[in-house]
Amino acid sequence: MTDAAPFLTATDAGLTGCTSCGRVWPAGTARCGRCGAHLHPVGTASLQPVWAWWAAGLIFYIPANLFPMLLTATLTGHQQNTILGGAVELAQHGSWGVAGIIFLASILIPISKFIAIAYLAIAVGTERRAGGHRHLLLYEVVEFIGRWSMIDVFVVAVLSALVQLGFVASIHPGPAAAAFALSVAFTMLSAQSFDPRLIWRGPTENE
Repeated sequence: MTDAAPFLTATDAGLTGCTSCGRVWPAGTARCGRCGAHLHPVGTASLQPVWAWWAAGLIFYIPANLFPMLLTATLTGHQQNTILGGAVELAQHGSWGVAGIIFLASILIPISKFIAIAYLAIAVGTERRAGGHRHLLLYEVVEFIGRWSMIDVFVVAVLSALVQLGFVASIHPGPAAAAFALSVAFTMLSAQSFDPRLIWRGPTENE
């Protein structure tokens, strides 16, 4: 079986695609004539903000898992739970479904996003058309699941609003809640800063 012929990219054809509306224009055009967005050529220099937001998200993700996410005060005493500790405690009390959701949304998905974004950034920075559709699919998955990473913060916010019974019982968000929210936000910015056109860039393109 012979290898498939290389496909023609917009860069090969001397065109630049608008990242806002998708319209293509001749290379060197400053602004999109349809939406007015600034046009910029495809190049690995655009990966710098991707790595910057990625590193910021990773930095905040560490204290988000080390510090307590939930502070509970009852008549019997005070209790602090980290993300993993809360999931383990829920599982021990038989709430396997809730524990599984928290583990999936707050631990497995964020870690997977860090790995996926780093892989995409490294791949498009070193490869030429090697990824194609599988890289684009991975990018779309990262974009889609990013919003669900905030579920742990939403749970803490709802519990803090509902469980306020004075000296009987109260729930407050811990320092990890803010760190986790920032980590998710920075990771989403990292994914949004990624230029998917890099997946299809041509082998003769100037960096």
